[in-house]
Amino acid sequence: MSSPPLVDSPQHIPPQRVLLVTGLLGAGKTTALRTLEDLGWEAIDNFPIRLLDRLLETEPGQARAESGVDNGTQLAIGFDTRTRGFDPQAIIERVKALSARPNLSVTTLFLDCGGAELERRYNETRRRHPMSEDKPAASGIAAERDLLAPLRRWADVVISTTDFTTNDLQQAIRQQFGAISPSRTTLTISSFGFSRGTPPLADLVFDMRFLNNPHWDETLRPMTGKDAPVGDYIRQDPAFAEAFERILGLLLLLLPRFAAQGKAYVNIAFGCTGGRHRSVFMAEEIAQGLRNAGFSPTLLHRNLAARGANLLEGAQAVQV
Repeated sequence: MSSPPLVDSPQHIPPQRVLLVTGLLGAGKTTALRTLEDLGWEAIDNFPIRLLDRLLETEPGQARAESGVDNGTQLAIGFDTRTRGFDPQAIIERVKALSARPNLSVTTLFLDCGGAELERRYNETRRRHPMSEDKPAASGIAAERDLLAPLRRWADVVISTTDFTTNDLQQAIRQQFGAISPSRTTLTISSFGFSRGTPPLADLVFDMRFLNNPHWDETLRPMTGKDAPVGDYIRQDPAFAEAFERILGLLLLLLPRFAAQGKAYVNIAFGCTGGRHRSVFMAEEIAQGLRNAGFSPTLLHRNLAARGANLLEGAQAVQV
């Protein structure tokens, strides 16, 4: 006679992970949810909070049948001031009750952003703030910030996107909510232009402006650090070879130690004035050197395709 199949007892079933994503309109909720989806979360946007209890039924079969969501998945739920029945205090009380359930692990993420930056984003997209009516966007943003204040104070995680690019926010979400393997570090090598700001998530920043600048050569100016003539020009700089070897040696020393400490993400950035020549070339060379040493870096060039990079270079009063 065969033995009956083993069934996990409730205490051995891990709680379902639920992430509530909210914040100011324009602060990056859509980007955050898309990134979470890429990380394997099931994402639902503009979900009526009053239906949370039904979505997170304790009986998995019932939840699947009514919502199409499997309780075994990581679930990210987005909502904001436009969501029907939005009431911050009522939401907090509802989530407190849900957090008391042993089969749920509930986290709240609040995306914040400075008012001036939000105004700029609304001006760029020519969208009207839903709470501004016939007033300037600043009025709607201020009213929304007041309304959301209780949720911001209560949230488990607050990310300010004021100085973030879309890529910066994606990296922040990956770091905070991605699956972390203690034996593996995700390595990113990037180039950027100081004229457009330093990457906010960089762990190590190297300034390449000590190298001779190809921008001042009219033949090389239209090219980038990925073009061979630019690379040849930079290699001729007396400081390049020693700087490259020292930087690569430092990284080969540090990266294994970061991994041993359980650091999941390491972001290394190389900067020059406009982000087209010196930083791009050094990032490419260092990435190849790390590949030769057995690492698998992701390579990003933040400002390579940015319009007006040459103007930024040319606006410098002196050659740097």
